[in-house]
Amino acid sequence: MSVTTTGLLVVGGGPAAHAAVIAYRGHGGPGPVLLVSADDSPPYLRPPLTKELLRGGNLGEDDLLLDDLTRLGDVEVRTRTTVASLEPGARTARLGDGGEVRWRACVLATGSEPVRLPVPGDGDAYHLRSLADARALLAGLHDAGSVVVVGSGFIGCEAAASLAARGLDVTVCSTERVPQASRLGDAVGNRIADWLRGAGVRLRGDAEVTGIESTGGAPVVQIRDGEPVAADLVLVAAGARPRLGPAEAAGVLVEDGRVVVDEHMRTAVPGVFAAGDVARAFNAAAGRHIGVEHWGDAEEMGAVAGAVAAGSDARWDAAPGFWSEIGDRVLKYSAWGDGFDEVALTTHPGGGFTAWYQRQGLVCGAATHQADEDYERGSDLVRRNARASEVADVPTTAGPRD
Repeated sequence: MSVTTTGLLVVGGGPAAHAAVIAYRGHGGPGPVLLVSADDSPPYLRPPLTKELLRGGNLGEDDLLLDDLTRLGDVEVRTRTTVASLEPGARTARLGDGGEVRWRACVLATGSEPVRLPVPGDGDAYHLRSLADARALLAGLHDAGSVVVVGSGFIGCEAAASLAARGLDVTVCSTERVPQASRLGDAVGNRIADWLRGAGVRLRGDAEVTGIESTGGAPVVQIRDGEPVAADLVLVAAGARPRLGPAEAAGVLVEDGRVVVDEHMRTAVPGVFAAGDVARAFNAAAGRHIGVEHWGDAEEMGAVAGAVAAGSDARWDAAPGFWSEIGDRVLKYSAWGDGFDEVALTTHPGGGFTAWYQRQGLVCGAATHQADEDYERGSDLVRRNARASEVADVPTTAGPRD
């Protein structure tokens, strides 16, 4: 049995893991660093998987790779490697290949995995979360002329627009009446729906998928109380759930499906940190624990975890946010993400808009298109928990959540 001794063990291969290693080294963290990832590739950009890569442009896999962590010195990256068990008391980890790692600090950055539909036939559908998923999907598209995308979250919307740009006949089936209504409200959801229709995508709202049948030919998506939809390929984009295996093995506190950490990304177990999708972190500006699933926020949380593990002082207090590219449109969104009770929409020339979200009179979010100044301003207002009535140009006569 091989035994590795390391100053920092990072479990995961996404943005939080990558940023944790860089921050640990940048803040003078002692000892070697080991990053282990179940993925078959070293850390890479995931957002292009639903956009440039799926559209079939000139982007290659090598273009997705993030900075080579081994260049930082005394850093090892092991792919196709899982963690079977963690013993925080002894500060050891047992790897899936039987090896043992003795660590001074450990960052759990295991990310998320696709949600499977609890219906017959999901196993015959494609999912899109990793580069391996993208490879499989692209291979399947060679002989496909039509695709059904199940789900109207940002992965589903981005992928649908990209597939339509390849010339495919694309239908989106979703339990939501319009895309993203539950997160962004009907006003923004209707605009996203218009973007998708403009890209050539058909929408089936209020459509609950009950099964995917593929016996003897092309798959057929069965809809409760509705006409089935046939296609050459089915892509399920029904959301994601945090990968909790190593966290549960370590015995750290898990609430609402995420690892509970403070603003420094520390769990209640000494030496163990968590960052990214898997973390339910206390945000110092929000004044409460929140969970986020955005690339940039995972990087920030990973950087905090790496810095603190190295002995520096850092905390997470940024307002979460992300950009979503749906065809040739870009939606920018900054929000705490745990709900709103009012939303007011301001339109701008040329099709731009800003949606201001409020919760108990406070600005809790902003979604923009072609309104970058509002996006930057909105991020600041969200972070400061600004009262809408005290901020110029932010509508205060918002309608109820639609």
